[in-house]
Amino acid sequence: MVKIQRKSMNKPEETRNFPKGKVELVKLEGVTFGLATFEPGWKWSECVKPIVKTESCQASHTAYQISGRLHVVMDDGTELEFGPGDIGVVPPGHDAWTVGDEPVVALDITGMVDYAKKA
Repeated sequence: MVKIQRKSMNKPEETRNFPKGKVELVKLEGVTFGLATFEPGWKWSECVKPIVKTESCQASHTAYQISGRLHVVMDDGTELEFGPGDIGVVPPGHDAWTVGDEPVVALDITGMVDYAKKA
């Protein structure tokens, strides 16, 4: 039986740093919550691809965007931009980058288990 629990994103259990960004992770009842911060100039294909060594991001993301603007391009060419207050699903096979001068901060509940882990 599940008991009432609390953890805080203010005390991440793990932090993965990469150029121009980081993800802070907290696990609770089999769900890995990831607070992603992508600074201006961050681009997945430049900052994370060299770590994971895949052609595009292979994580599936379900996320709530807190701040900043994030542009996503799927491998098939489909594009979408996310901003503050947006909730979105991004399937595997994409690139993404920060738009503008404000950092992107997003809370992801499906795509952070292996995100930016060394291959």
